Amino acid sequence: MAILDVLELIVTQSLTIMNSTSLPTQSRVVIVGGGIMGCGLAYHLAHAGWTDVVLLEKAELTSGSTWHAAGQITHSTSSYGLGKCVDYNIGLYAGALEKETGHNVTWHGCGSFRLAYEEDEMDWFRHTLSIGRSLGFNIELVDKEFIRRKHPFYQLDGVLGALYTPDDGHVDPSGVTQALAAGARQLGVKIIRRCRATDIKQQRNGEWLVSTELGDIRCEHVVNAGGTYARQMGEWSDLQLPMTSMTHHYFVTDTVPEFEALDYELPVVRDDRKVSGYIRMEQKSGLIGIYEKQNPNSVWEDHCPWEAENELFEPDYDRVMPWLEHAMQRMPILAELGIKRDVHGAISHPPDGNPLIGPAPAVQNYWCCCGTQIGIGWGPGLTRELARWMVHGASDISMREFDPRRFGNYANKSWQLIKAKEDYCLRHEIPYPHFNRQAGRPVKPSPLYEVLKQQGAVFEEVYGHERPRWFARDGVVPEDQYSFNRNVIHDVVAAEVKAVRSSVGIMDICAFTKVLVSGTSARQQLGRLVANRLPTKEGGIVLAHFLNEAGRIELEATIVRFDQHRYYLVCAAFFEQRLLDHLQQHLVGSDVSITNLSDDWGALALNGPESRSVLTQCTSAALDNANFPWLKAQQIQIAGKTCWAMRLSYAGESGWEIHLPREDLLAVYEALWQAGQSHGIANYGSFAMNTMRMEKMFKGAGELTNEVTLPEADVMRFAKLEDDFIGKEATIA
Repeated sequence: MAILDVLELIVTQSLTIMNSTSLPTQSRVVIVGGGIMGCGLAYHLAHAGWTDVVLLEKAELTSGSTWHAAGQITHSTSSYGLGKCVDYNIGLYAGALEKETGHNVTWHGCGSFRLAYEEDEMDWFRHTLSIGRSLGFNIELVDKEFIRRKHPFYQLDGVLGALYTPDDGHVDPSGVTQALAAGARQLGVKIIRRCRATDIKQQRNGEWLVSTELGDIRCEHVVNAGGTYARQMGEWSDLQLPMTSMTHHYFVTDTVPEFEALDYELPVVRDDRKVSGYIRMEQKSGLIGIYEKQNPNSVWEDHCPWEAENELFEPDYDRVMPWLEHAMQRMPILAELGIKRDVHGAISHPPDGNPLIGPAPAVQNYWCCCGTQIGIGWGPGLTRELARWMVHGASDISMREFDPRRFGNYANKSWQLIKAKEDYCLRHEIPYPHFNRQAGRPVKPSPLYEVLKQQGAVFEEVYGHERPRWFARDGVVPEDQYSFNRNVIHDVVAAEVKAVRSSVGIMDICAFTKVLVSGTSARQQLGRLVANRLPTKEGGIVLAHFLNEAGRIELEATIVRFDQHRYYLVCAAFFEQRLLDHLQQHLVGSDVSITNLSDDWGALALNGPESRSVLTQCTSAALDNANFPWLKAQQIQIAGKTCWAMRLSYAGESGWEIHLPREDLLAVYEALWQAGQSHGIANYGSFAMNTMRMEKMFKGAGELTNEVTLPEADVMRFAKLEDDFIGKEATIA
């Protein structure tokens, strides 16, 4: 079925999924939302063995953002995990789903081009090509002559080449969603339409009570698949789910005579530079979709009206006209035709553009399946991973880029709006390595922010924190320069590395997550959660890994024993809420307390062969190897401030980490900075840190994911197999 047919018929025709006459009072899982994400999750939960599932939809299935989707899907992705999802989706759409359910999804396997006009785009395509080939995709880099043979109607002036993905295509969004719903129902899932949820609250026994217009239903797991309603649904449960509804246009032209003469379908063309969108055939018409790069439009910033159903907005031609004109120039056969249908609908945009898939922060068994701006392209694969996460305790691929807990409390409504608009405008820009989004910053600057900025710091945002990335010197402008190749920043970072290796360097590491676990049974209970053995003496330090039951790595943390009943945990900023949730769910006993010090404490790294000399000038503590050995922590005084000095170094050079209350950080930094002047002290940032730790073969968050085990990551030296810990059986299997 074509998009035009769907738009005309979806409101008036009865759907194939029949409404249930009554609402059950109990279910293992309740999914709220009947779009591609909700139906996709119901389908995959049922296939994973969980069939005691109820899906609630306030109107008809697909009546939210799903129904007005253009339905494209492409293998052109720079994300390894997302690539696996997309490949699965294409296989599902191209035949597997229809074969299973008997429901036609109208798959158009026409292939697609993504055009390049600049060398940087060609570099991006080469990067994408390497990812695609490693995943087994049918993908290639082609020249203009190849494009012209496949698509004779596209104006190719200035085009350098294209990424060609012949297995791509587009699909009927309604047909796919109905097929997923049918597949779920065939396995026992109940789907109840015209049943609006009105509240979601967790009960004392841990169950969730979902209130609806038809009554209440209790469940073990609740899933927010509310689409544009997801944020306000989260508020029922005191959750702040960051996303904003942005509006997107696509236009369908009158019939194209040249298309009527074709006996094949032209590939979809993604033209990021000139059109900022896509152009394809829609039956014998043209379809043009645009993501304008300025003045994007948001709607429903407070709440989406509950009565909204199959909602579309009046077109805003002034906003999109520059790109619409470019589209006509690039495909002249469309220029003289009229527009017979405009589709201007709302789509959810999280702050970074990635959906929210996984556990909600700080609560148990509340799952997010929302914020998906490309639901048809990404949805089934992501919901398959979410189903695995729910059923087995872990997904098969790393879901970090989609984990709802990647945002903290700083992600308030005003910040969400700023970031969503930024993301919308970046939809068709080159995704450079280390691209540093600037909107809405700074959110959580450290006490050293202004001082380091004056010294040339270029910052990056990590979990809201402003972390120094590199420091401008020798006339280099303190602005990131993006490229897939070497640029001037490499030399700047090399100078920072040289300073640390030859004398001494200092880095603001306030962004690290810092958590204190205390209580008389803290050692016993925390010890079961990590593969390494906790320190037995005061001031001892170990590197430890938290595993899931499958033996895969959840996160890595440095653990310091402050005293008999207090353990201080330090890990990457990204894992703050993930660590807190893991501890809350596994540390049982009223005597164990968990204190998040991440925003209250700061930290510095002092590294290099001269680090001891610099620190000696600032403290009376004995710092020799006998009195302060490797992997030892002590309280010392610096500039009259009490600090925890920890003899360890992520940079791989001799040194210390110094942890202390944030209000004392500036005084301690200035004391160390002044003492280091005669030693050639230099500031360094995360780029230099990563360079040094990789050369030392120290693992980072990018290597330690839930896709790998301790043996696969080559970190078995940090496991004590004679002890019991979560994931041990899988580790030794």
